[in-house]
Amino acid sequence: MRRSLVVGNWKMNGTRASTELLAKGIIAGLGSDIGDCAVCVPYVFLAEIGEIIKNSPLALGAQNVADKASGAYTGEVSASMLNEFGCRYALVGHSERRTYYGDTNLSVAERFCQAQTQNIIPILCIGETLDQREQEQTFSVVEEQLDAVIELAGINAFNAAVIAYEPVWAIGTGKTASDEQAQEVHQHIRAYIAGKDQTIADKIQILYGGSAKPDNAKGLFAMPDIDGGLIGGASLDADSFLKIYQSIKQ
Repeated sequence: MRRSLVVGNWKMNGTRASTELLAKGIIAGLGSDIGDCAVCVPYVFLAEIGEIIKNSPLALGAQNVADKASGAYTGEVSASMLNEFGCRYALVGHSERRTYYGDTNLSVAERFCQAQTQNIIPILCIGETLDQREQEQTFSVVEEQLDAVIELAGINAFNAAVIAYEPVWAIGTGKTASDEQAQEVHQHIRAYIAGKDQTIADKIQILYGGSAKPDNAKGLFAMPDIDGGLIGGASLDADSFLKIYQSIKQ
């Protein structure tokens, strides 16, 4: 039985004071251990939030990781730096990084590999745009995004990774894939991994990352191949985030 996981992505939001309150509010409400929970916070807050959540059930994550180990790469943050602050997870390939900052399938794969060199679990974000969905390219797009990592890291690398399916057309738009639409893609992703290694496919957590909210999370998480969520806007409110967390399969 796969353990569920809910990850909050705070994106470029918050102040020192507000993020401290948010982290403390989430910890206070986690209660029973029904699944794994993490927050991916802006780099500048990693140290403070890391101290607040130390020895709690809440894990720390970064929103990105450099595709190089070190060197003259101004503005980048390496996996070894994230490791020093106790990051358990790092997002790689989030659609906003792909869309606004030019992350390619190859650079995402390199970021994935860099995270794993420091025993940080990469959360590989994959998904299609609205135009690609309308052209019925969803499956081929996610396969290409997976293949880039498999070719560079090998299928066994997914023993220590998480996949997040995020339909780009449902991020920050208020639109959400129906339970059945999301399940269809999650099932395809798992089957594609199974074609290369059934054991990995059976155990890997595949999260839904397209505008999940308290009122739709339970239906999404009830789907057999949806193991939790990568939560954006709703993770900025402790009560909303906790309601989503409490919707995961037990």
